[in-house]
Amino acid sequence: MPHFICRECGTQYAETEAPPDACPICEDERQYVRWEGQAWTTLEEIRASHSLRWEEEGAGLIGIGSTPSFAIGQRALLVEAADGNVLWDCISLIDDEIVERIEARGGLKAIAISHPHYYTTMVEWSEAFGGIPIYIHADDMKWVQRLHPSIVAWSGETHALSPSLTLIRCGGHFEGGAVLHWADGAEGQGALLTGDILQVVQDRRHVSFMYSYPNLIPVNAAAVERIRDSLVPYGFDSIFGAWWKRNIVGNARQAFDISVERYLDAIR
Repeated sequence: MPHFICRECGTQYAETEAPPDACPICEDERQYVRWEGQAWTTLEEIRASHSLRWEEEGAGLIGIGSTPSFAIGQRALLVEAADGNVLWDCISLIDDEIVERIEARGGLKAIAISHPHYYTTMVEWSEAFGGIPIYIHADDMKWVQRLHPSIVAWSGETHALSPSLTLIRCGGHFEGGAVLHWADGAEGQGALLTGDILQVVQDRRHVSFMYSYPNLIPVNAAAVERIRDSLVPYGFDSIFGAWWKRNIVGNARQAFDISVERYLDAIR
């Protein structure tokens, strides 16, 4: 039986003979159902119509996406860490070319995902690399549509993947929304991989924060203050967002601090 994939958010579901009646992730107010109505596809169809986009996003960071863009359009990041490569966030496309390219760079030891909009075909990714763990915050497990033994539901405020890689629960966009701090990233100055828990905006000099991006629902002051406080212990010179080249390279800690105050001033 096929594992159907939602065309709007890219989430893969448990195997069924017929497509699910609805996609709870898209029906949630943080996302939306396609104007044409709910629609489904499969990984096999995506492989036939999409190809790999592979680009360097920073030192030791490879962006992995698809052409043409699919679903939300985010790109994943291959973190080439000294203590083992990690995939940050996920895309729906996974094929032999992607696996071969990653294996040629040392393979993968784990997958970590910021929030439910980027779960996509995470189980397929895990199985392609030998059943590696997929780290998701426990507060967001209710959004997982294809359960699998490889999924690790971490809890609390932080979780160390290695001495240089730490997951940090920030909340905001989702209750379990997380970012990944790479202490050795940005050539030793520290990097923060944020998905859109911290959204790098178009000027690439600031970040912003939303409960729903497509439906323009902001988060409140308490949520932004929580994000700010959760990142106090961590130094970072670069922030890498969810979309191609949507990064702040250099002075990112200052940019983050300014962005927090700008947001709080705007909603006071």
